[in-house]
Amino acid sequence: MDIILEKKKGIRRKHVPYIVAGVMVLVGAGWLAFGNHTSKYKTDRDRLTIAPVTRGEFNDYIRVNGQVQPINTVYLSAIEGGTVAEKVVEEGVMVRRGDVIVRLVNPMLSLTILDSEAQLAEKQNFLRNTQVTMEQEKLNLRKEKLQLDLDVERKRRKSVQYASLYAERLVSEEEYLQAAEDYEFAVKERDLVMERQRQDSIYRSIQVQQMEESLANIRKNLVLQRQRIGNLDIKSPVDGQLGLLNVEIGQSVGSGTQIGQVSVLSDFKIEAMIDEHYIDRVRAGLDATFERQDRQFDLRVRKVYPEVRDKQFKTDFVFAGERPDNIRAGQTYYINLQLGQPADAVLIPRGAFYQNTGGQWIYVLTPDGGRAVRRNIRIGRQNPLYYEVLDGLQPGEQVVVSAYDQYGEAEELVIQR
Repeated sequence: MDIILEKKKGIRRKHVPYIVAGVMVLVGAGWLAFGNHTSKYKTDRDRLTIAPVTRGEFNDYIRVNGQVQPINTVYLSAIEGGTVAEKVVEEGVMVRRGDVIVRLVNPMLSLTILDSEAQLAEKQNFLRNTQVTMEQEKLNLRKEKLQLDLDVERKRRKSVQYASLYAERLVSEEEYLQAAEDYEFAVKERDLVMERQRQDSIYRSIQVQQMEESLANIRKNLVLQRQRIGNLDIKSPVDGQLGLLNVEIGQSVGSGTQIGQVSVLSDFKIEAMIDEHYIDRVRAGLDATFERQDRQFDLRVRKVYPEVRDKQFKTDFVFAGERPDNIRAGQTYYINLQLGQPADAVLIPRGAFYQNTGGQWIYVLTPDGGRAVRRNIRIGRQNPLYYEVLDGLQPGEQVVVSAYDQYGEAEELVIQR
């Protein structure tokens, strides 16, 4: 006989997984509906640098390091190549314009000059001999012309006489014609000699002129050669202080080789390297200042170099007034370069946060100071002390300006006192 079993009431074991899953679904739904999803990071207040947002005058300037340099540097180069025979002046000595600094020797140049002198002497002797020969030829032509003039005159008289005699029938016609032909021939011969004399005179003039020009060129060449000897003495082109002198006794120096420099100390300039971020704003004529000996000195931008190296460009400053006492080349000054006129702006102090955010956002403290919430901002200009805030902050608020390295992507800082 079968026994009917009664069903047990209550939660059985097989129902537990379903119940747990349902509870988890309910908890997840509640968290999505009512939970706070903001990522937070807890930190101590002592680890933060907190600064107020203020409104004030923004002074648009940057601070750069500048090094004092002579107002001008003139480089020394060997005009003529040679071997260093003597260093007349040592580095650091004050020199005057024209002072010999280094003496060179060049035996080949001396031989070239001797050869040029020999050519000059040879040309001069040849010219003199040619002139003597021409004078002799000129005298011979004049003598020949005199002889022809005499011959023409005689034959003219003979022709006239024979013409008279022929008219009286005292001479034959043949004798008369021969006398007339002899006279005519003598006249033509004299004309030919005179024409040759004219041609020879022109030729002699051209020849002498060419020889004199050749002789003048040789003289000029000799002068230049002797000047090259003078160029073996390397001289200072300006008054100043001899700087680097990179030669030694016995060293061979080629033509055009730079061997040293002379610093003009009549005035000084300051060279500074500036970040390429400011290359569009720095221009000649901008004002700058620096402090030394408890005084402020004025500068002016003299020149901005267009070339950028290692993300920096070079700028030269000159003094716009007094110079510091005991100024020396190589000294370093900390310069405030004014880029624009002061203007009213919202300001926050400079801080390490900028390296983490690029100035695009910042942590702003809540009124109770217990939390700092991330907020997007827009930063404009900056100087060594402040950032100019264009949007996102109001005067009176407080912000965290220290580094954000350890906060990651936290939207909120929980500040523990």
